[in-house]
Amino acid sequence: MNISAVIQLLGGVALFLFGMTLMGDGLKRIAGNKLEIVLYKLSGTPLKGILLGTGVTAVIQSSSATSVMVVGFVNSGMMNLTQAIGIIMGAIIGTSVTGWIISLSDLSSGGGNGLLSLLSTETLSAVIAIVGIYFRMFKKRRKDHYLGDIMLGFSVLMFGMKSMSGSVSGLRSSPAFINALTSFSNPILGVLIGLLFTTIIQSASAAIGILQALTSTGAINFEIAFPIIMGIGIGASVPVLLSALGASTAGKQTALSYLVIDTLGAIIISILFYVPNAIFHFSFATMTMTSVKIALVNTVYRVIVAVVLLPFIGLLEKLVIKLVKDNGEADKDLEDVNRLEERFVKYPALAVEQTRLAINAMGEKTAQNLLDATGLIKNGFTEQGLEEVARLESVIDKYEDKIGTYLMKLTGRDMTKTQSRNVSKYLHTLTDFERISDHALNIAENTREMKEKDFILTEEGQNDISVLVRAIERIVTLTVKSFVDDDLEMAHQVEPLEELIDDLIEEVKLRHIARLQRGECNISKGYVFNDLLTNFERVSDHCSNIAEAMLELESEGAGNVHEYTNQIKREHLFKFETYFNEFKAEYHL
Repeated sequence: MNISAVIQLLGGVALFLFGMTLMGDGLKRIAGNKLEIVLYKLSGTPLKGILLGTGVTAVIQSSSATSVMVVGFVNSGMMNLTQAIGIIMGAIIGTSVTGWIISLSDLSSGGGNGLLSLLSTETLSAVIAIVGIYFRMFKKRRKDHYLGDIMLGFSVLMFGMKSMSGSVSGLRSSPAFINALTSFSNPILGVLIGLLFTTIIQSASAAIGILQALTSTGAINFEIAFPIIMGIGIGASVPVLLSALGASTAGKQTALSYLVIDTLGAIIISILFYVPNAIFHFSFATMTMTSVKIALVNTVYRVIVAVVLLPFIGLLEKLVIKLVKDNGEADKDLEDVNRLEERFVKYPALAVEQTRLAINAMGEKTAQNLLDATGLIKNGFTEQGLEEVARLESVIDKYEDKIGTYLMKLTGRDMTKTQSRNVSKYLHTLTDFERISDHALNIAENTREMKEKDFILTEEGQNDISVLVRAIERIVTLTVKSFVDDDLEMAHQVEPLEELIDDLIEEVKLRHIARLQRGECNISKGYVFNDLLTNFERVSDHCSNIAEAMLELESEGAGNVHEYTNQIKREHLFKFETYFNEFKAEYHL
């Protein structure tokens, strides 16, 4: 094999890998990220998981990609290990579809006349490439562009396959090549070669494609091909194992299950084949392999592995759990935000859904923190209470940091209109939730200062604070619930209550000044009271910001968030006044 043939082989591999990637990406984009949602929602039983894993992998042309996605599901708590193992088994089957696509190249050897010549690799690839470039360059719709990518990817893949086959065709007369292949009939050596080669090129489909290309030499028989196919299956687990670096214990267990399934499968099938073959000497063991036969053996082998291991999914789960033990260090406070998987950034449908769950959890923690802080006013200050508010505020800071970073990674992705609107809503409201928590801590610290200074309110002052506390608690719970439930009608209630709270705070300040003038309060201790009122006002303002962002982003052609307040009042004046009057009757001094 001269240098020219080596360069041709490497060029063919490059075209093959690029074509496979282009075709897979086009198929994923046509599906609009729905495949990932299907995997997540419909993999309830192991059998469903196998069927779904097979289907999704057949579409995206990569068992590694499917399995990496599943590692992300488990790592974020969206899926359990049993479901994941079923999907991985399906992915192992689904990746064999590429081999059947490649085997179309065998048609070109069937003759040069009639319909068969039109179905040859060269003609078929050329026609599909022409149609694909037309869709890619002259069509306006984005989906047509994706369809063009699929067709161009297929054509590039097939031309790459043809280049690989052509580069190795001269090896059929090489004694050194024939002798090397003969050594691969040793099962252990054949498995190691398949494993090593797949590890290097990081693609089982490409490894099978190269093996199919080598069949053009006529020197590949079943005894040589079969152990290499088993090794290719084991080698496909390497990218999945690498993807689990830095994952949770459950994520690492999921990644390891891919290796365990393929390794156990190879051992079991080797025993089932090589022991009887040593006794009966199967005649098909020496048959010369073709591209179609490689595809058939690859598919049958993977299906048998899945069928044999399906009843033992529970045992497989116990095995990987034993191999990768849980260190028990997971932080319960952060488990919701830890669902923000980096692996999902390329799948916006999943990433946006996970962000929604995380920011909802952040909102609920914010509301709880505010209630804990106001509880120190109602029930009396304690150091333990302050420490709990400070602890939860620190947790919420981490939520803001991680969610904000995650959202910024999403902004450059190709998303639907609804997904883009949701990301905008989360970016608008994220800081407001964090600031409410900051003010909750300030309120808790105000109560400590009031205790340290022996600040005692008059009966009127106590009543004023009691009314304000109830109103603040109401606006925060109302805001968070409307956000979590995406309830726009409830969000409409926030702005009237915010305006009432502003009026109440102004009135409380005037009443406090009157008490100071009467000598009922000490001016040196009155600053902390004003700080408390300021924190109440800021909490109310941030609640208003969140509700306004929700309403503005739902409105077609609305302006920026702060300008939308006036629009609410113009368009919903009656509703605004109704809610305002209801709250005014409920919260009065």
